[in-house]
Amino acid sequence: MTVLAARPAPVTTPAAGPVGFLPVLLTATFMTAIDAFIVNVALPVMQRDLHAGPAALEWVVAGYVLAVAAGLVTGGRLGDRYGRRRIFGLGLALFTGASVLCGLAPTAGVLVGARVLQGLAAALLMPQVLAIVRTSVAPAEQPRAFARYGLTMGLGAVFGQLIGGLLIRADLWGLDWRLCFLINLPVGVVALALLRRVPESRQPATRLDLPGAVLVSAALVALVLPLVEGREQGWPLWTWLSLAASAPLFALFVATQRRSAQPMVHLSMFRERAFSVGLVATQVFWMGQASFFLILALYLQVERGLSALESGIVFTAIGAGYLATSTYAHRIAARLGRQVVTVGALIMVVGLYAMWAAAGHGTGWLVPGLAVDGVGMGIALAPLTTTVLSRVSPRHTGAAAGVLATVNQTGNAVGVALIGIVFYQAADLTGGFRAGLVALIALELALAAVIQLLPRR
Repeated sequence: MTVLAARPAPVTTPAAGPVGFLPVLLTATFMTAIDAFIVNVALPVMQRDLHAGPAALEWVVAGYVLAVAAGLVTGGRLGDRYGRRRIFGLGLALFTGASVLCGLAPTAGVLVGARVLQGLAAALLMPQVLAIVRTSVAPAEQPRAFARYGLTMGLGAVFGQLIGGLLIRADLWGLDWRLCFLINLPVGVVALALLRRVPESRQPATRLDLPGAVLVSAALVALVLPLVEGREQGWPLWTWLSLAASAPLFALFVATQRRSAQPMVHLSMFRERAFSVGLVATQVFWMGQASFFLILALYLQVERGLSALESGIVFTAIGAGYLATSTYAHRIAARLGRQVVTVGALIMVVGLYAMWAAAGHGTGWLVPGLAVDGVGMGIALAPLTTTVLSRVSPRHTGAAAGVLATVNQTGNAVGVALIGIVFYQAADLTGGFRAGLVALIALELALAAVIQLLPRR
């Protein structure tokens, strides 16, 4: 581990602006965001090409999600100790290499292993992006930088299915689904070549709390694994035992953090209302995102008979609305303060209701509601991220970013599990889609309510 030897160095002074290095960070962010969604389009082709069973296909998705969720807090702390640019670069290199392994995988087992490695690499680099923005961008420029971060995350999620469909349809050099992973190679190499533009920062005189890292990883696996696998397997006994075990594991982790001289997560951060309430709001927000993309894709492809590419084209309506507002969200937030997230949530309610009314009719009737929903997403996401990290001390930034990214992942997993139950309990898919939209409307209203607990400024 000599390459990661911690050398005392001061935390960097915020730079004048994000222009020089932000594209490098956002390129890596887009890669990790899109790889969580692009694989869904490729699963049927993978199954045929690799002769994979249903369980292996589940783990192609679950292995990535689980590895990301389990490693984010530790990844953030590693950046604090060894240098945020250094760990970001290590994660980016591993992610690029793991993507090549995925693209060249000869068997389903190799593909699952490469996806787990890809998830662990994403867990290293994702917290560093937020931490570097928080510590190396001038405070006046941070809202704009976080707006670009939110735009990148949203576009990766919204356009992942479309990009995957286009790559598979193109079938360049006969690579078929493998191109969905191999495309990361040239992108990753270019980002690594520009890594020197990213400023370095670290928190001197820190050490990694290994017992804490093991406990928080075990607790997150115990929580996320049954949420990811439970619905597909019919919620067997082990899923409930795992969920039950997560609570004492989290409690034990908190107890060790209170006793540790240099904890993984400084519990004092949670005394800051912007951080603690912001995390709750973030959890609620992300519970509605991956779950919505899931039920919309199922409705479009199974009920309406669209292909993956055609379904991805419909998704562009959300992207158009998101793109229209996300780049200006920081300006709206400057006028409305915390209520900018409330406005975004209520706009999403309008969009979701419009889709509820359009369900069962022609696919085109969904487009206005999708666009309105995207507008609300674009307004809410970046200001919410800014709020959570706005009052965190720079010395805790890496750990705080890891916690925030973990909440994003667990929110997605919880939302997919809960909304999936609502969706599949209906008599038909149109009814399930409508029932899921009602549940999502309830989540957005809950988000608007939670926002009222944030500090006014």
